[in-house]
Parts: sequence; structure tokens; C-alpha cells
Amino acid sequence: MEGAMDALSKICEDIPQVLDSDVPGLAERPISIFLPRLYKFFQSPHASLRKLSLGSVNQYIMLMPTALYVSMEQYLQGLFVLAHDPASEVRKLVCAAFVQLIEVRPSFLEPHLGNVIEYMLQVNKDNDDEVALEACEFWSAYCDAQLPPEKLREFLPRLVPVLLSNMVYADDDESIVDAEEDGSLPDRDQDLKPRFHSSRFHGSDNVEDDDDDIVNVWNLRKCSAAALDILSNVFGDEILPTLMPIVQANLSTAGDAAWKEREAAVLALGAIGEGCIHGLYPHLSEIVTFLIPLLDDKFPLIRSISCWTLSRFSKFILQSIGHQKGYEQFDNVLMGLLRRILDPNKRVQEAACSAFATMEEEAAEELAPRLEIILQHLMCAFGKYQRRNLRIVYDAIGTLADAVGGALNQPVYLDILMPPLIAKWQQLSNSDKDIFPLLECFTSIAQALGTGFSQFAEPVFQRCISIIQTQQVAKVDPVSAGVQYDKEFIVCCLDLLAGLAEGLGSGIESLVSQSNLRDLLLHCCMDDASDVRQSAFALFGDLARVCPVHLHPRLSEFLDVATKQLNAPNRRETLSVANNACWAIGELAVKVRQEVSPIVLTVISCLVPILKHAEELNKSLVENSAITLGRVAWVCPEIVAPHMEHFMQSWCTALSMIRDDVEKEDAFRGLCAVVKVNPSGALGSLVFLCKAIASWHEIRSEDLHNDVCQVLHGYKQMLRNGAWDQCMSALEPPVKDKLSKYQV
Repeated sequence: MEGAMDALSKICEDIPQVLDSDVPGLAERPISIFLPRLYKFFQSPHASLRKLSLGSVNQYIMLMPTALYVSMEQYLQGLFVLAHDPASEVRKLVCAAFVQLIEVRPSFLEPHLGNVIEYMLQVNKDNDDEVALEACEFWSAYCDAQLPPEKLREFLPRLVPVLLSNMVYADDDESIVDAEEDGSLPDRDQDLKPRFHSSRFHGSDNVEDDDDDIVNVWNLRKCSAAALDILSNVFGDEILPTLMPIVQANLSTAGDAAWKEREAAVLALGAIGEGCIHGLYPHLSEIVTFLIPLLDDKFPLIRSISCWTLSRFSKFILQSIGHQKGYEQFDNVLMGLLRRILDPNKRVQEAACSAFATMEEEAAEELAPRLEIILQHLMCAFGKYQRRNLRIVYDAIGTLADAVGGALNQPVYLDILMPPLIAKWQQLSNSDKDIFPLLECFTSIAQALGTGFSQFAEPVFQRCISIIQTQQVAKVDPVSAGVQYDKEFIVCCLDLLAGLAEGLGSGIESLVSQSNLRDLLLHCCMDDASDVRQSAFALFGDLARVCPVHLHPRLSEFLDVATKQLNAPNRRETLSVANNACWAIGELAVKVRQEVSPIVLTVISCLVPILKHAEELNKSLVENSAITLGRVAWVCPEIVAPHMEHFMQSWCTALSMIRDDVEKEDAFRGLCAVVKVNPSGALGSLVFLCKAIASWHEIRSEDLHNDVCQVLHGYKQMLRNGAWDQCMSALEPPVKDKLSKYQV
């Protein structure tokens, strides 16, 4: 019997949909036959059969076949019976079922919520950590399901202490063992987590990855901290009366034996740092003052968690630097984190570097006066860190360059920063993956230094070309290339070349002219991997901006390939590629003007559907489509104008969402150009045209301002017998106010 159940459970786990499909010769689906029998086994005297039957049914919560839907009450009653099962494996599965149900179909649990919450609260204290961990997942799932908070509110005074006690390190937690590891010991290959480079993206809402967590393995402690974080975001300051007395008591426990309680209290402060910020605000200065000495605590895990918690308050620390005391506090935090970056302990190094990177993003140009001491610390760490933490130093250096920008472009800073990076650059081979974070770091430095990077540019440029060439050969013939193909080398090199183009501007022209970059790039634009194409079109757009003349010989091929990305049938999957290709076409159009005319109609036919389905698509793609349509209209108005009535309304709606900048100016030049060629084409969308014009905060360009005035006055003269006033009356008062500056 157990063998048969085991086989069935494996089918349910691997291919559950097979049992929920019609089988020729069977009156009903197999799952309808199996479910009632599986429910019966919930009451088996054998723990192994109870576990296998419940595990099998749980696999169907996500799929929710009709058979489970109609027998839900029976399933729930079975769960309630098994809730106090003597076997911890079964209790764990009961918790998993409640968590999944609340994620997928919370309505089923609503009538039983009070009992389920009470049960989860009890099991969150289970002696078996795995059961407690599964129960702990419930709190985040509950908040994410957007169920009524009041059902959970009454349990908070009992739930918060349970979470806090579960946040204390277990004696056998692997982090405690790892924390003893000496920073001078080399990393083994298995210590290095896989890293992922995200391809370059041009637009307003690229997804940032949240690397707030300084930990790797999921366990009860981390799950409890995550639950506390989410609860603090839902209930805010309501949890403070329960939480703060426990945190304060734990922070004030003296002696080495209580270090884990002190550490958990610091973790708790960081976890609520976002959700309870209003309630904590009056005390934040004291909290930060209390945390700073903990950066020098004798226990490495207290030092590391203090780095993280301080980084959670970095916004506040920065807001306070306007007065002397706040400035001193910022300085103390900064110097404390820099000291910890040079900590002998690897775990503390990692936490300090990550916290410092967060602080850099908040502080931006405030770091400029301290650049020398920051660079000295970072480059000292660069010299002593092992491979794994070295990646985090690269990130901190790159983030610093992004934060301070051109302030970095001083010989005194470059003399500290560049020689160690260049030495490492020369030491790594073209097939060594440790070069990825260095390429990313150089990308940020090139963008920050601008033309100041030109003294380092040639060897960097040549090497990127060489790596891309080798990888393109390796893709076809790894033996003759001498390396295994890995597309990430190509993506990182394309992004660094784009960073060089952005930093050096037209200064990159001499490097491009002496290379075969154009042909390599066209090849990358046609690659089968979407992330390679995404970065290739980003570089194509940057080169179009700074040295279009070098794209010239293969211009029609580039335009053809770019246009194909816009009507890719699986646009949702390759959205970022379409986004960058769209942006690049617009950049090129502005530079080569009439030469884009052969593809104008094809481009329009691809962009219009994007604008017409704007609400279903990514905001950035819609904005880029509106801008590119405008740029193409600006350079070829006579081709675009005859078709404008088909897209005027959705185009104007998209334009009105874009913030004031140079790209929006170009788009409006196109809008004015086509209206002048075909004024009747916009008559049916005049209200939308007016709203688009009113979306400007201020048109800085005098000639564009005059063009817009001309368009409005043209329509006012054209629409006689009260038709213009009728159009104006359809506009909201704020829109009318904005239009008044054009004297209509």
C-alpha cells in the first residue's frame, strides 16, 4: 500500500495536471476517483500514509480542479483533524496547505480564519523548527492576500513576541559556524553564489532587484524577520507597544551568554525600520547613537546585523545632516561602516559593504567631500578581500561612481582608484567569470568620469571587442575559440561599451572607426538570446547618438532588425528588447533624418498597436513608442501625416504621461510638424492634443514653444462659429489654465 501511495504522490508532485484531464473510457477524471480515497487515508493509523495522502492532495491547491473545489469542506475538515497530528511531517503539511490556500483561494478560509490564525500561532512555537518555519510563512501570505487586517489585529500582542523569540539564532545555525571564518582564508568555488548581470535598459521603470537581505539560506529566523517586516508595513506603529519593551529588554541584557538576544533585537529594529518609521521617528537619533558602538562589538554577528540595521535608517540619517548634530552622526555612521569594511571577518565585510552601498545611493553628492578616505578604505578592502566579497566591493565602487558622478574626476582620486582596478583587469583572463563584476564596475566609472575616462578607454574598448569576438566564435566552434560559450561575457561587454559611449560621447569615435564593432554589433542584434539583443540595441542607440556615421554602411540592416523587434509575436517575453530597439530607432532618426524614410511606415505600423494597448503594456515601452513616433514624424512629417487620424488620440494620451525632457521636446516637434502638414488629421482628437500640450510643466525651447502656439492658434482660426469654444468647454479647468500661457 505504501509503495502504491508513494508512486501516486510522485505523479501528483511532478505531473499533477495528468490526473485532472479526461481519459478515454473513463466516465470521470482520475482525480475525482482518487480524492475521496486520499481523504480516507487522512485517518490512517500509519503516519507515512497520512503524510503521503495529504502531500498528494496539497499538490492540487494551485491547480484547484473541480473535484477539489466541490469537496473543499471535506478537505478542510480533514486538515483540522490532522492539525495536531503526532507526526511533525504531517503537521508541516497542514501548515503548508493553509499557507497555499490563503495565497490561492483565501475565501475558503475566511469562515474559519479565527481558528486557523489561532492554530498557526500555536504551531509557530512548535518544537520542530521545520513545522514552525512552515507556520511562519502564513503571516506574510496573510498580508499579501489583502485579507481584512482586523482579523489579525487582535492576535498581534501574542504574535509579535513569538516572532521575536524565533528571530534569535538557533545554536546550530550555520551562520554561527560561518561567522568564525577568518577573512584571510581563500573562498572555495562552492562559496561563490551564482551572479546575474541585468542587461542595460532605456526607460522609466526598469525593475530594480532588492538585495536588502544579507543572508543566503531561508530558515525560521529569516522568515520571522520577514513576517515582522510585512506586519510593520500593514499595521505600522500599532505593533510598537508590544514590540519595543521586548526589544529594549533584550538590548540591555549584559554578558556574553545573551549576545544572540541582543543580535535579534537589532535585527528587529531593522525589520520594522520601514513600516514603523513614524512611531520610531522621534527616537531615531537615540537608536542610531545606540547602534553605532555595536559596529565595534566583540561578536561578529552583532557587528554585521548593526551594519544592516543602520542601512535601513539611511534615509533618516541623511535627512538630519542639515544641523551639526545630525552631520556628526552621519559622519560617525560613515566612518563606522568604513571601519567594518576592513573587518577581519568575511560575514561582517559583506554586511558592511552592502550597507555602505545603500548609504551611497541615499547620500549621493554628500559623499564628495569624503571621497579620498572612502576610496582609501574601498581600495584597501579590494586588496585584502577574497573572491566572493570582492564582488561586493566592485558593487560599492560602482555605486560610489554613480552617486558622486563627475566629482570623481580628480587626479588625486583616480590615482587611488584606477591602478588596483587596472592591475586586476590585466590579471584576469578573457574567459574568467570574475571579470563580470569588474566590467560592471568600469561601466559605472566610465559614465561618472565622462571624458575623464578617455585616458583608460583604449585598452578597455579593445578588450571588450576581443571578448565579444571570441565568444561569437565559441558559440559556433568552442574548440577553435579555446573557450566555452557564455553569453554573459557578450552582455557585460556590450554594456561596458555603451557606458563608454555615454561617458566619452563623440570621443569614442576614433575607437569605433578603427574596429569592427559595427559588424559585431549587428550580429548581436540578431542573436537568439533576448538579453544579448537587449544590450545590443542599447549600445546601438548610444552609438546612434554619438557617432551615427559609423553605423552608416549597414544602416538599412540595423533599422530592419530593430523594426522586427517591435512586432515580435511574443512581445511580452521580449519586452525589454522591444523597448531598447524602439528607443534606438528614435535616437537614430534624429541623427540621420530623411535616411530613415524607407522604414517609417513599417515603424508606425508597429508602434501604433503598442500605443492603442497602452494599459496592458509596460510603461517604458509605451513612453518610448510615443517618443520614437514623434521623432520619426519630426524627420519625415509628409510620410507620417496622412495616417495620423488612426493614432492621434492614443499618441497624445501617451505623450501627456511623459515628464518634461529633451526626448519629449523631440516628440512634440514631430507632433507639430505633422499637424502643420495635415491639420484636419487631428481635428477629431483636438481635446487629447490640448491635454498633451497642457502636460508640459514648461517648454524651455523657444522655437518649440512658438510651434505649439502656432498649432493652437491655427485651430482657433480654423474652428469658427463657436466650435473652438465648444472644444475648450470639454477641457478640465487645470488644462485650460495651462493653455492660457499660449494666449488662446
